[in-house]
Amino acid sequence: MTDTLARPIQLLVVDDHSLFRRGLMALLSQDPRFEVSCEAGDVGEALRCLARQRPDVILLDNHLPGVLGVDAIPALREAAPGSRVLMLTVSENEADLVAALKAGADGYLLKTVESHHLCDAIVKVMDGESVVSPEMTTKLVSALRAQPPAQGEAPGAPMATAGAELASLSVRELEILHLIARGDSNKHIARQLDIAETTVKIHVQHILRKLHLTSRVQAAVFAARHT
Repeated sequence: MTDTLARPIQLLVVDDHSLFRRGLMALLSQDPRFEVSCEAGDVGEALRCLARQRPDVILLDNHLPGVLGVDAIPALREAAPGSRVLMLTVSENEADLVAALKAGADGYLLKTVESHHLCDAIVKVMDGESVVSPEMTTKLVSALRAQPPAQGEAPGAPMATAGAELASLSVRELEILHLIARGDSNKHIARQLDIAETTVKIHVQHILRKLHLTSRVQAAVFAARHT
């Protein structure tokens, strides 16, 4: 994250509840890694902000007046192609989650997220990772498993490559991959397998490297499709 060492990550906060928005802005402003360069209460105001500013990350609520956040993602990305979009919402609807990710959101967090996890997530999104609240990971996996193969796609077409990648994992790594797909955190995985949390982190790094992935979300999606 070399760029952000030189300057704070510029944020646009889009939320129609002014009390929550101002509280979030005050919270983020306490962290020297961030600077809230603009705020908006609806999509129209957000687009006007983007005409003047080019934030690094857009924090976007879903339940906005007029246009839902998930429906606004394409317009926001068109107005600011270089900006990342991180949903921050109360919606635990798996359809909203899938729609947001398909529309180009870089992450989906619930408003119940702890402040330090939110800050870490913003940095990860800035670095090109995808983040999803642990509570939503299981719903994402279920939604993907329920989806039929895309039209014209042979059901077994990607399995040869996926099978080879899965074969590269150790028994312990496969165990952890399945727990990631279930939405378990490193701490929960460590407790369940009776190993140190640092050991889990090392295993997760190995899993991502062997599967050519960059985030736990991608690992959960991979597990949903290929295990």
